[in-house]
Amino acid sequence: MIFSKRAALALTAALAFAGLSGLVYAAPQIAERAPHAGAHATPAADLAPGQWPQAVSDVEVDPEIRFGALPNGMRYAIRRQTIPAGQAALRLRIDAGSLMEEDDQQGLAHFLEHMAFNGSEAVPEGEMIKILERLGLAFGADTNASTGFDETIYKLDLPRTDQETLSTSLMLLRETAMSLTIAQDAVDRERGIVLSEERSRDGPSYRTYKERLAFLLKGQRLNARYPIGEVEVLRNAPASRIRAFYEAYYRPERTLLVAVGDFDVDAMEAQIVEAFSGWVAKGAPGEDPELGEVRRRGLEAKVAVEPGVQGALQIAWIRDPDLAADSEARRRADLIEQLGFSVLNRRLSVLARAADPPFLGAGAFVNDEFGAAETTSIIANAQEGRWREALQAIEVEQRRAVLHGVRQDELDREIAEYRARLQASVAGAATRRPSSLAQQILGATAEDEVVTSPAQDLALFEAAVDGLEASTVSRALQDAFQGQGPLIFLASPTEVEGGEAEVLGAYEAARQTKAAPPEALSVVEWPYRQFGAPGKVVETRDVADLDTVFIRFENGVRLTIKPTRFQDDEILVAVHVGEGLQSLPSDTQSLAWASQALVEGGLGEITAEDMERVLASNVYGARLRVSDDAFTLSGSTRPEDLDVQMQVLSAYLADPAWRTEAFARIQAAGATIHEQYEATAGGVLSRDLSGLLHSGDRRWTFPTKAEIAQATPDDLKAQLAGPLANAPIEVIIVGDTTVEKATDAVARTLGALPPRVDAARPEAAPVAFPPPTAAPVRRTHKGRADQAIGYVAWPSTDFFADPQAAREAAILGEILRLRLVEELRESQGATYSPSVNYNHSYVWTGWGYISASVEIPPEGLDAFFADVAKIADDLRRNPVDDDELERARQPRLERIERARVGNDYWLGELARTQTDPRRLEAIRAVIPGTERVGAADVQRAAERILSPDRAWKIEVVPESTGPP
Repeated sequence: MIFSKRAALALTAALAFAGLSGLVYAAPQIAERAPHAGAHATPAADLAPGQWPQAVSDVEVDPEIRFGALPNGMRYAIRRQTIPAGQAALRLRIDAGSLMEEDDQQGLAHFLEHMAFNGSEAVPEGEMIKILERLGLAFGADTNASTGFDETIYKLDLPRTDQETLSTSLMLLRETAMSLTIAQDAVDRERGIVLSEERSRDGPSYRTYKERLAFLLKGQRLNARYPIGEVEVLRNAPASRIRAFYEAYYRPERTLLVAVGDFDVDAMEAQIVEAFSGWVAKGAPGEDPELGEVRRRGLEAKVAVEPGVQGALQIAWIRDPDLAADSEARRRADLIEQLGFSVLNRRLSVLARAADPPFLGAGAFVNDEFGAAETTSIIANAQEGRWREALQAIEVEQRRAVLHGVRQDELDREIAEYRARLQASVAGAATRRPSSLAQQILGATAEDEVVTSPAQDLALFEAAVDGLEASTVSRALQDAFQGQGPLIFLASPTEVEGGEAEVLGAYEAARQTKAAPPEALSVVEWPYRQFGAPGKVVETRDVADLDTVFIRFENGVRLTIKPTRFQDDEILVAVHVGEGLQSLPSDTQSLAWASQALVEGGLGEITAEDMERVLASNVYGARLRVSDDAFTLSGSTRPEDLDVQMQVLSAYLADPAWRTEAFARIQAAGATIHEQYEATAGGVLSRDLSGLLHSGDRRWTFPTKAEIAQATPDDLKAQLAGPLANAPIEVIIVGDTTVEKATDAVARTLGALPPRVDAARPEAAPVAFPPPTAAPVRRTHKGRADQAIGYVAWPSTDFFADPQAAREAAILGEILRLRLVEELRESQGATYSPSVNYNHSYVWTGWGYISASVEIPPEGLDAFFADVAKIADDLRRNPVDDDELERARQPRLERIERARVGNDYWLGELARTQTDPRRLEAIRAVIPGTERVGAADVQRAAERILSPDRAWKIEVVPESTGPP
């Protein structure tokens, strides 16, 4: 299943091009490619209704999955997964999306997805979400759906697999597939929600994405059928046009049900058969649309100017879609091509890490454009005013790859890294999460691929790379850069003088630059294997009820170990150093925004690029995060690489290089970040909110454009170097290891460092919640005139002031969310996204809050603030009923229970537990304490927190809005 296309690198590239994912780091990526539908969105293998790809392929299917089909053509795939115990994932895929819409239906495939939650023959309008909440599923987190160009998917992640939960969930999916009512009055109420979603998604990145597709796929259907649709259709389409789509495309022969979880496969199959065998489609089936032919084109350019977008370039070659069916030969060919792109991406990564890089990041990939075409692209995020340099650099590297191919030493490195990832997948296969497994099955079968296991993928890989020569990979890479074009797309936040002609001229100039053969890789060794004599353990304490062990070394390093079997072959490591934001001044802008420059800067004896190369066969990670109470280096590894993981993290403490190139790269990426934030209401709020909620404390404010430009590597070093070199160290290791192995790995690394003595915690500058506001604080954005956000927050207090009161406030927050969804979304149809958050600090005395927010047109802000005030008043005056309490409490309990069988949860929860026993008690009490919260507790929490004279409000409105 590693050979699935479209999902990974193509998405990364699209997001990077849209300016959503920050820098594009080109190293260790796979240019994924696989068969998809042809030029007319029908299965490449022409599968009959109910037929699976393995019936017409020589690829062996994963034997752990049961595949079946009903007489009506509906397919299902079932897999038992007993880890974690009692959980399951259900996915219902309809083989239809926006591409199937007629002109007057644009957006109705997505509208129909919304209507699935608004009434069926067996479930009255407004009851489906409540039914799921009573089962412990939270709307959005566990109950969701999505509509794409060629598919619609409904998702249920089940916290339990008892008979009631399974049968009810299958009933709801059956109702969605075959029995929706789609009443006109319900449609009219839902319009505002769908229009709110259209508003919230329409930003610079989305508009640039549309321009990109229109340029690449000129004249093809994909450009006229975006899933969000057309505003006029969404405003005016009658229910009959939604029903017409429903009856034409929600049909058993277009439906796939995937069930993965801790249940009996025979029993699940029997329930599926019982639920769906009687499904008989109504009316004539909908047709698969013609997607249009790939036009014959030569060298062309397009400049898309969109204020607020990240500057980016793309050179693309476009050709007819690949119709080849899934086969062993096809997979081998795809793998060979992927390895070639891995080499090319590694070269681009080297350029991005240079002293004066021509681009911020770049990547090359092959992409299936939803069955309409296949493209090969090389993209780059350009620094402000330097698009010509970026264009020249990616053109030369592309040409170098085509002319000279790849070297054997480059190929061997990529094979080693690819093998390490596959081996890790095999080792962890037995403990994959149901949701992950379900998505893998869904993704493969949606593209008419045979579903294979990690072990099968590794075996195919080993057969393909056995004796593989660089010349073979070079030919595959050369063949990939074939097609119509090249087509050059430049996205720019400002006008480009000379426009397309200037871009074409720059490209032709780049073509005159010589592309020399690649140089041989230098021989490097990993220099950080020894840190001195292994540290001595001076104290060991068992925390038996949490299966955790506390260790303290002679040099002061504290180690907390929790061995688990939640995920085979996974170990998570966090190294907490010092006191984080507590140790920084409140009146100096934090440089946390540039903290990753430490990792990108490499080590004193080896660069980050060479480190990745010499450790290519190892699985490890290195990230730095600045939190309230620590500077944290973290990584994820496997048992056989735990020593390497600890060596890497220890080296960053003992010998960081602080190379200026890494800082300059992040700084250059931030040069236009304010323009990107200012382009939408959501961007402005995300930029400013943290600083505002901390009363302007510079530890949380976002730096100004001038502060980003004027910052220096020495500024970052001044904030981080001292604590990283001298402050106390606490290590958390959670996962597939033993106490003995984890202790030994730390003893030989962090435990061997010079002593770090626990000092009294610094007197941190206090932090305060902002005072209440009579009128909302106002911020403005430069986006659409109908986009605005309202936000209101009430201060509470820190967690340890009263832990049980904090749990009561959390349930109050959940009930507030239910009320907002019911009032603003379900009753009024005013918004897609009412949101509630709550935070009770473990670190800052007296600091905590509950908040509510909404995306809404500016004229709806006053009503939003009034509605929130009314709901808050009712929660203060009246106790909630038992059903509402249960629908708020049960999903929260289930989320906690599910989180507790994951390594991530414990990595976070065990921090500081050695030095602050209150945190251990908080872990122990979270479930029973939440279960004890009753209606009276919620009302008291509302009386204490949701007072109108304590509320702080902000609104983000368009610049054109008049004075407040």
